[in-house]
Amino acid sequence: MPFSFHTVSALVLRYLFLYTRHPVRFVELIFWPLVDLLVWGFLTIYLQKQAAGGFPTTITFLIGGMILWDVLFRSQQGVAISFLEDVWTRNLLNVFVAPVRTVEYVAATCMVGILRVGVTLVVLSVVAAAAYGFNLAHLGLALLPFLANLLLFGWFLGMVSTALILRWGQAAESLAWAVPFFIQPLAAVFYPVSVLPGWLQPIANSLPCTPIFEGMRTVLSGRPIPWGIIQNAFLLNLVWGALAAWFFAANLRHVRKTGLLVKVATQ
Repeated sequence: MPFSFHTVSALVLRYLFLYTRHPVRFVELIFWPLVDLLVWGFLTIYLQKQAAGGFPTTITFLIGGMILWDVLFRSQQGVAISFLEDVWTRNLLNVFVAPVRTVEYVAATCMVGILRVGVTLVVLSVVAAAAYGFNLAHLGLALLPFLANLLLFGWFLGMVSTALILRWGQAAESLAWAVPFFIQPLAAVFYPVSVLPGWLQPIANSLPCTPIFEGMRTVLSGRPIPWGIIQNAFLLNLVWGALAAWFFAANLRHVRKTGLLVKVATQ
């Protein structure tokens, strides 16, 4: 059976209906990212004043890191939370008994991730520009490959989160939120990799998002776009994507074979 874009669009439409039916879901999309931005923004202003002009430019890395981190996080949430929506509404079995291929289901959740990122990115960009004078456009041509790499890695983390929940059931639901924060200390979001202990740096450099945050600081410092770093991020994403796809497929086969899928779907 060939890949069906009609099936993917139908699944995406189903998830969008959940937001129109329960507008409070938009709170999770806008409220928490906005709170994070306000906290980091006011912290930036405070540090700028305390520094008395010592590092007025580099401290804006905090705001840039926060916004780009939210791109990764919302992308991951699009995949993981869409799966949990099917679990919570007892719709998971309906999806898997319907003529929906696994790749179509994953593609639909990835599309939801793009939409979630789009909403939060617009809100955060407007607020950051109006309140703190921080403009993402300062990243120039690097912005698109930065966003693309973070979206991809977010999808892959979402697939890993979903696979873990499939394997361990609803008791592991918290992993839908926790998995990204497992890697955040190593992702160089708010500080360079060089501040990490030597034995942790190779692990940090194996994450596709690490070169992006390092590259963000490079561009915001006024230096040329580090295309080599961006290429490295894409290559790492290829490796992580293959591993995530294998991990998701292996766990899905396991829960189908052992009957755990029915347990997850009916808990």
